[in-house]
Order: sequence, then structure tokens, then C-alpha cells
Amino acid sequence: MSFEKAQQLIDLATFVAARRMGVTTDDVIDRLGVSKRTAQRILHTLELRFPDTETHFDDEGRKRWRLDTAALRDLLTLTPDELAALDMSIGTLERSAQGVEADMLRSLREKIVALVPRNRIARLETDHDALLEAQGLAARPGPVSRLAPQIAATIATALKGSERLRIIYQSRSAAVPTERIIEPYGVLIGIRRYLVAKPRLDAGDSFRHYLAEKIERAELTGEIFERDPSFDINRHARQAFGAFQNDSEFGEVVWRFSSDAAPQARTFLFHPDQVLEDQPDGSLIVRFSASGHLEMCWHLYMWGDKVEVIAPQALRQMVQEYRRSDFPSLP
Repeated sequence: MSFEKAQQLIDLATFVAARRMGVTTDDVIDRLGVSKRTAQRILHTLELRFPDTETHFDDEGRKRWRLDTAALRDLLTLTPDELAALDMSIGTLERSAQGVEADMLRSLREKIVALVPRNRIARLETDHDALLEAQGLAARPGPVSRLAPQIAATIATALKGSERLRIIYQSRSAAVPTERIIEPYGVLIGIRRYLVAKPRLDAGDSFRHYLAEKIERAELTGEIFERDPSFDINRHARQAFGAFQNDSEFGEVVWRFSSDAAPQARTFLFHPDQVLEDQPDGSLIVRFSASGHLEMCWHLYMWGDKVEVIAPQALRQMVQEYRRSDFPSLP
């Protein structure tokens, strides 16, 4: 067996061992991008090379392959590229003011490195340092909103345990901060962060967004609440262009990018549900449904007069007087 094929087999074995329920033929097809016949042949090779491989049929009648992680312990190695990717991810989280998540990933990094045999660590760290230097890991310039680490940690604990929070919150409309008890459901992260939650005393079913940086104090109440089983944070996030939502603004959004801006605009994902339509004159129309007109304005400003708002009319009026023609380059 060639080195390349041996490495592919180890990668597959790692993929199988990492899944408690094992994998199906379809899982291997999706993972490797191969035909069904090739996937079956690869799994047969796995059984031959790793005698500890177990097979069983699940409740839906699909055959699954499962492998004990002990069979791979001496074959798995952490590469400098993987270690560098972890460090870059930690740095990205820190620069995005997500200190809690950065600490968790740093802890995971330490646990992984602790499992690396001593005789491999020196070479690993040398190559890893060279990679970081070559890849030019640097802070992303630009503004980042800050959230006190203790508040972020309290919110994270409440989210994991479905526990009500008591917060002191400074809203835009109030002269002084007020105390509120809320049921947290998730955090939307964009230029700023919004805590998605339900007020405990709200008789309705509406979710509200609390600007995380405006939470002056947060503490756990010790009260567990029953989460709405129909709530999905990803589906909820799709209702907005950014992190701020306004139900009264929700609707179809249509932008037209000029022919010279269309190639650049085509590389952007403006919204997960966007539809792109190429026009005969070379321009590009982008359609999606969302709210958050103000955050749309902030983004559209960067495109100057290279983008035109077709709908909604309210958004068109907001940007009409700010479509500059003197920007030297596109976003």
C-alpha cells in the first residue's frame, strides 16, 4: 500500500472512530466525494486493515461501521498545520472580543498537545511557529465592541443550563439602566452582539434582542425555564441582515449592482437565503428576505453608487442621499 493510500485509510479510520454511532456508506460518499462502489471498497479495506472494526445495522436498516479509538491511538499525529489553525482560531475569537470561547478553545488545544508523545513535541512546535510566521497571523484592523468577560461567562452559563438571568440593562430609550429578568435563547454575533431572550413577565411569545455591550451586570437567578422547542437560533438569525431585527421591516430586499461591481458582489454572501440573478447588461440583482434596514445601510454605503436599492422603498429612501461616486475601490 502506498503512503498516500495509507494516509487516506488512517483519515477514514479517524472519521469512523470519531462518531459514536459509526458511519454508513452514504457518510463515506459525502466525506470523500466518491462513488458508492468506491465507498464500499474503502470500507472493506478498513475491515481488513483494522480487525477491531465492528458492523451493525441501525433502526433504519442501514449498515454502520464503528471503530474503537484505541485502535488508532498510536497512528494519529497532530500536524503543525492543525496546531496553527487552532491558534489562528483562538486569535480570531480574541480579536472579536469572544474571550470565553477563546479560553475554551485554548483549553482544548492544551489537552490535545498533552496527548502528543514527548519525542514529537519539539519538532511540532518548531514547524508550527514557522507556519504562523509565514501565514502572517495579525489582528484584523477595525472597530470591535467589547463585552466584560464576567458578563459573557454568566450569559454562557445561563444558555447552557436554560437558566433565567437578572440583568441591569441600559436601553436606548431609557434615561437610566433598569433591572430585567429574562430567559436567554442565544447570541447573535455581528458588528455588535445581541442576546436573544424572552422577558419573564412578557405575556406574548415575542423574542427581544438585548445589545450585549449595554448589559451592565448579569447574574444567575437559579430559576430554570422551559425552552420553546420550536425555537431555532439559525432560523431566527435569517430574519435579519445583521444582528438587529425589526419585525415591521421584514420583507423582500432587492439590490442591483452595476456591471463593473457585479463580479465583486458575486463573491459576497449577503444573506444565507440570497438569490443571484445575472442581468443582460452585466449587472447583478440580489434578492433575499430580512429586516435590519440600518445595518443594510451601513453595508451599502461601502459600495457607493455601484449599488441601487430596488426594494423596499423605505430602504431606498434611507440610502439615496449617500451613494458616493468617489470611492477608489470596492469592498
